[in-house]
Order: sequence, then C-alpha cells, then structure tokens
Amino acid sequence: MVEKTDSKQKPFEGKIPEETRRHFKTARQEFRKSMEGILPPGFKEHRDNARREMMLAFRSMIDASLERMDKESK
Repeated sequence: MVEKTDSKQKPFEGKIPEETRRHFKTARQEFRKSMEGILPPGFKEHRDNARREMMLAFRSMIDASLERMDKESK
C-alpha cells in the first residue's frame, strides 16, 4: 500500500538523511552537465520535440478511445 504524504512533504523526507539527499541531487546535476558535453548540440531540441510528439500521439489515442466509447454508449 502506498503511503499518503502531505503535498508539501518530499517523498523521501525523513527516510533518507538530508545530507545524502543533497549529495544525490548534486550528483544528478553534475551527471546532466557531463551529458551535455558529450551529446551533440541539437540533441536536447530533438529529444524535446520527440517527447512532445509522443505526448500528442498518446493524446490522439485517448481522444479516439473516448470518442469510440461515447458512440458505443449512445
């Protein structure tokens, strides 16, 4: 069962020491910076465009499913 948390509380607050969380956050930021240096300049733009197109595709599938359900219920 998933515990409900206060919307202001962070998911791992109180379970992982704050110092450890800060180190993980810093490591994640540094990893992202290192990846920016490795990847070609236009990669981020293409990745973002691909992500947007995937979301639009999912939206289209959901809309089509909702329309079909509406037609079947009438």
